[in-house]
Amino acid sequence: MEVLFRKILVIRHGESEADILNVHEGRADFSLTQRGHKQAQAMSDYVSQRYRIDKIYCSTLKRAAQTAEHLREKTNAPLLFEDRLMEFNNGLLAGLKHSVAMEKYPQVQVPPHAAVYEQESLLEFRYRAEYMLSKIISENSADSTVAVVTHGGMINQLYRSFLRLPVTSEIYFRTGDTGIHEWMIDGNSRSIVRANYPPHEL
Repeated sequence: MEVLFRKILVIRHGESEADILNVHEGRADFSLTQRGHKQAQAMSDYVSQRYRIDKIYCSTLKRAAQTAEHLREKTNAPLLFEDRLMEFNNGLLAGLKHSVAMEKYPQVQVPPHAAVYEQESLLEFRYRAEYMLSKIISENSADSTVAVVTHGGMINQLYRSFLRLPVTSEIYFRTGDTGIHEWMIDGNSRSIVRANYPPHEL
């Protein structure tokens, strides 16, 4: 009897202009750099040669959308934009130099339901990840492979949802430019096959 697995490839966007400017990104809507586009092309080549992608879910922010467009061109998979896959809503910090933000908006410890500086709360951020993971699993068959193109912060929340970690967990998952995380679901079993794989040397 054939064993069927759901595969989810969670992919971070390529290098963005904010990385060069050394500013807080979050909801600041920067485009990919030239290097970021090359990274996205290399990632798309790698994925298209090794996986049959049935669907691509993508954040609506430019850096993720541009990365996902490279993947769509290589795989011909339908591209679905999802606002809930956007990066953490960092409120007043978006687009500010790190030094300026540190002075104007110092870090404040708040409970998970609360927020400061017009940001979203940790609970709201986690809920978006829980919603999207549930949606992705329920909308795709047991033999499907889908890609999710999003951001470092959201990838961490998706990991915590996938592994059923507490909201306040202090476990973090590193992910570089266009890093690929491969997850597998077999019934109620969830596995991390690969984490933060860099398909390029750019």
